[in-house]
Amino acid sequence: MSSPLRSKKRGNTIIWILMGMLILGLGGFGATNFGGSVRSLGTVGERDIDLRDYARTLNREIAALSAQIGQPVSFAQAQAFGIDRSVQARLLASAALENEADKIGLSVGDAAVRARILEIPAFEGLDGSFDRDAYALTLRQEGLSENEFEAKLRDEVSRTLLQGAVLGGTVAPETFVNQVAAWMHETRNFSLAELVTADLPEPVPAPTEDQIKAYYDANPEDFTAPETRQITYVWLSPEMLADEVALDEAALRAAYDERIDDYVTPEQRLVERLVYPDEATAADAKARYDAGEATFEALAAERGLNLADIDLGEQSKADLGAAGEAVFALDAPGVVGPIVSDLGPALYAMNGILDAREVTFEEARDDLAEEASADRARRLVADRSDGIEDLLASGATLEEVADETGMELGEIAVTTGTDEGIAAYPAFREAAAAATAEDFPTLAALDDGGVFALRLDRIDPPALRPLEEVRDAAVEGWTAAETHSRLLALAETLTARIEDGTALESTGVVATRFEGFARDGFIADAPGKVVEEVFALAPGGAAVVDADGRVFVVALGDVLPADMSGEDVARTRAALSAQIGQSVAEDMFQYFTQAVQNEAGVTLDNAALNAVHAQMN
Repeated sequence: MSSPLRSKKRGNTIIWILMGMLILGLGGFGATNFGGSVRSLGTVGERDIDLRDYARTLNREIAALSAQIGQPVSFAQAQAFGIDRSVQARLLASAALENEADKIGLSVGDAAVRARILEIPAFEGLDGSFDRDAYALTLRQEGLSENEFEAKLRDEVSRTLLQGAVLGGTVAPETFVNQVAAWMHETRNFSLAELVTADLPEPVPAPTEDQIKAYYDANPEDFTAPETRQITYVWLSPEMLADEVALDEAALRAAYDERIDDYVTPEQRLVERLVYPDEATAADAKARYDAGEATFEALAAERGLNLADIDLGEQSKADLGAAGEAVFALDAPGVVGPIVSDLGPALYAMNGILDAREVTFEEARDDLAEEASADRARRLVADRSDGIEDLLASGATLEEVADETGMELGEIAVTTGTDEGIAAYPAFREAAAAATAEDFPTLAALDDGGVFALRLDRIDPPALRPLEEVRDAAVEGWTAAETHSRLLALAETLTARIEDGTALESTGVVATRFEGFARDGFIADAPGKVVEEVFALAPGGAAVVDADGRVFVVALGDVLPADMSGEDVARTRAALSAQIGQSVAEDMFQYFTQAVQNEAGVTLDNAALNAVHAQMN
């Protein structure tokens, strides 16, 4: 549960609301005069609710909502969100606690108020210390005198003490915590079998005509054609213009040269580098490696590293700089060094040799030609698009556009599942779904550089297809339903046998045994409903699980209680104790706040409320 006060941070709740308002909205709402001498929104017991506090808090909440959604929020919109009612409830709750603090004589001295004032950043000077001028200016901009503000601080601190006493006096019931933890860590032994067609005592026969007709009549949704949009389109793709593209040999060679690093790579080595603080330490490590006293991995571990930390990957001779000669002199994996590197003396481990690779221009030519052809074809499509758009804008039909431009003209029946031909493009499907009979065809782009335009010819509403058209589907559907029904009947029979004392493994079906299965456990390739049923059964019980068209039989063996002395349970108990304790404390605080508010009595001045709201509209 939540309370009006707990919509803000516990502890320094109201003071930080005031401070946030002071910092973010200095002078932003001139709440200094709402008509004559009216200064109170209402009362809770002997406590007045300052009209200006309501105005400031309401203004701040609206500003926060505006910042959150990225656009200004009007007061009418804020009211629709219930912000005004939330602020009123919060101030009423605060006043109720302050009234209760007065009633029991709870208050704080000047030293506590002074300490709070010195903590507020809005009152700091350039040197970070409290600045009397900043303090006076800030309060003046908010329409507050020092006495008024310090009185509010005193009330807030007193209220916080009362709130802390209520919240701090609650703990989670230990018995309840233990029961929940025991329930969470309980495990179970059970057997599970999925029934399949082969488990049936006899094959499912072919359906009769009456059965097919009955299934067809009972499941019209399975045989109803979806809404179909009949579309005429024109389409021009880069592939259609491939024959018109003339390849420039010089341009292909230039493209090859630009990407030479993709086609020609020098001989490389797989290298790891281990850096040391000085050459003597590196030399000692190399000596121990050569003597077989330490592996390169062990040397890295001595320096708090693993091989992944020092892996340089594929390196050419030039990449390795000063180490290149030594590393490339190795014709088998090994370690060289110490060699001075940018980071200090280092040992280099060579782990593999990658031969130089060269793809000649002739070998790369086909790929280059394909890319160049596609790129130029896309440019041709773009060059022709202006002319196509002009034709469409002049009122030419799609048929006329196809005749004049050579675009492909076609028709397609589009449903929600159509994804063949031009309907493989998301842009086409979206345009087809949005088209209306009144739309004029316009040119649109496809993601491969092609363009299209379409016309909605008609919409065929969903219609039940004749039985003869869907006979095979009806036979398949009836067979699946009949098989499922028989599997369920078999499952019920097996369940009855298990409850009479027969083990699931002895019934002739393939069963899997699970031992010590946890409540949050997972069974591969089985719906979650199976685990739910396992933990719903009583010891020795059995159940049928019908889920996702599959039939399971589960037989529960032993229920294993949690080890309450185990570390996992201890961690769970600690987490539950904190969580439940907080929930209990919050509930108690809400009830306490509501009780003192009801006992004190509440009055609200609607005229004063309306005065604030009028200035905010």
